[in-house]
Amino acid sequence: MTYLVSVQGQNMGGKFMATDAYETDTFQTSAGELKITFLGHGSLYFEFGGKIIHVDPYGKVADYSRLPKADLVLITHEHHDHLDPHALQQVRTHQTRIIMTQACSPEVDEGIVMKYGDERTEDGIHIKAVPAYNIEHKRENGQPYHPKGVGNGYILTFGDIRVYVAGDTENIPEMKTIQDIDVAFLPMNLPYTMTPEMVADAARMFHPRILYPYHYGQSDTSRLEELLKGEDIEIRIRELA
Repeated sequence: MTYLVSVQGQNMGGKFMATDAYETDTFQTSAGELKITFLGHGSLYFEFGGKIIHVDPYGKVADYSRLPKADLVLITHEHHDHLDPHALQQVRTHQTRIIMTQACSPEVDEGIVMKYGDERTEDGIHIKAVPAYNIEHKRENGQPYHPKGVGNGYILTFGDIRVYVAGDTENIPEMKTIQDIDVAFLPMNLPYTMTPEMVADAARMFHPRILYPYHYGQSDTSRLEELLKGEDIEIRIRELA
C-alpha cells in the first residue's frame, strides 16, 4: 500500500476547486485510487471511483459550500458535531444517499437506516455497520455519553482496502471480532470517547495496518505513539482535533 499527501485544494474530477488547504492521503487499491481528505474533528471525505463519500459533515471544521458534493454521506450518530443539518444540506443533492442511524431520522429526510450488523453495497463500496458506544465514560446522571445501540461505526471496503471509521466509541469488546483492517480511524477525546490508553487497547484488538487518531481534541497524540511503539501499527497524525 502506498500513499502521498496533498495539502492544497484539488480538482476532484471536475467537481471541486478551492484554495482551502486540507491534507489528503492517497492509497492504491485493487480497484483504483482511494483518496482520504481530512477536514477536522470527526469529519473527512473519501474519493473513490469518481464518487465522493462524506463522513459526519460538520460546519465548524470546513466551509462545505466549497467542498465536493456528496454521492454518499455516512452519519455515525445524531450529536450536533456529527449530524450538522446545515453542512449536510450544503453537500447533499437530489441523488445523494445518506447512511445513518435511526436516531438521525428526525433530522434527515429519506436517509437509509443501518443498525449493527447490517451490510449493503453503494457505488461498489461495501458498507458494514458496527457498534459504537461508551462503557466507562458517563454523564452526571449515570447515562453513557453514547449508549449502546444508538450510534454506528462503519467498515468500508474499497477494492482490497478495508477502512474502519469507528464513530464515537470506547474500546468495546466487539472490536475483537473486527478483522483485516488496513486503515482505522479511532476517536480520542475526553470525556466523550477514549484516552490514548483506551485507543491503544482498541488497536491491539484488531491490529490495523494504519491508525489515524481522530476527533482527538486536546489529547496527547504522542502518548498514543509511545503506547503502540513496537506494535507494527503505523500511526499517522493529521489535523483532526
